[in-house]
Amino acid sequence: MGDHIAAVIAADGPLSIGGFMSLALGHRELGYYMRRDPFGVSGDFITAPEISQIFGELIGLWCVQSWLDMGAPEDFALVELGPGRGTLMADIMRAARVRPAFRAAAQIHLVETSPALQQIQRQSLSAYSVNWHAGVETLPTLPCLIVANEFFDALPIRQFEYRNGNWHERMVVFSEADGLGIGLAPEAIADTVFLRLDARQGRAEEGAVAELGLAAQTVCAIVAGHLSLYGGAALLIDYGPARSAFGDSFQAMKGHRFVSPFAEPGDADLTAHVDFAALAEVAADAGVSVDGPVTQAEFLCQLGIRQRAAALSRKLDPEARAAISATVGRLIGPDQMGALFKVLALRHPGLPERPGFLKADETDD
Repeated sequence: MGDHIAAVIAADGPLSIGGFMSLALGHRELGYYMRRDPFGVSGDFITAPEISQIFGELIGLWCVQSWLDMGAPEDFALVELGPGRGTLMADIMRAARVRPAFRAAAQIHLVETSPALQQIQRQSLSAYSVNWHAGVETLPTLPCLIVANEFFDALPIRQFEYRNGNWHERMVVFSEADGLGIGLAPEAIADTVFLRLDARQGRAEEGAVAELGLAAQTVCAIVAGHLSLYGGAALLIDYGPARSAFGDSFQAMKGHRFVSPFAEPGDADLTAHVDFAALAEVAADAGVSVDGPVTQAEFLCQLGIRQRAAALSRKLDPEARAAISATVGRLIGPDQMGALFKVLALRHPGLPERPGFLKADETDD
């Protein structure tokens, strides 16, 4: 993959960060996600559904409640963006056994571009009829419940650096001496590109880095437009700040360790923090109501993660109880996933505020 990217740069010039991410992650033959299962202890990272079944169960009950609040439609699309191994969807459907009519009405749709992961999903969800999509543009014209856990962080971003009163795009360059690395485009970018960004973040200082997740905003706008037109709700769970902020969050992970994004392209996961404020803006502009963002800890605690863990632990031996406590700690601990990860909900304006986002005075009783 590194040789291929170097050849592309030699032929066409420097790549944007987003162009580099698209090739390294999504190249049909050499891309990171196209040819591997990156999840779990033997992979490069572990997501919340792989940490504990409680996570998926709570999301499943959230979906059931949302379906009831929608009027329990007899046909609806249950959609997951970037479904990984299919673990979360399997947990959602298992939890939904409390409402057999929900399972009967649900049409499962997965947005997944990786042939390798699609094959694993077929095995994980073999008990269900599943439809696959390459993007959100082809979702069915039905009310939808959409879940995206650690999906938006892997979408391509652009980066810009503030130098001498102007913004310059950060580009991926290549030299025989230094290999792949970062350089600045010599041409300044018009300030108008950053008017909305500056309005949220304030005045940039020399050397500031701004990230623009246009791909994430586009997907969010399409999802929100679909919900506005056909009804339903979406749950977006990922890591990043609640408010837009300057900073370089572009990173790579391999074997559960952070590595340089340019050291082993195609063999390491590439991600960036999600700009939740920007997603909330484009969703509201598309006609939906927005709840959050709140921290993952706040969301899961409102849904009853501690109570569920206690119920599961009652008949277990001390070692098994300690294991459950440890996994819950990973999901809601402030020094683990609890604070860094945020949750945003989008909903048709006809739906009430979603569970997990209620204000403190609404949860006192």
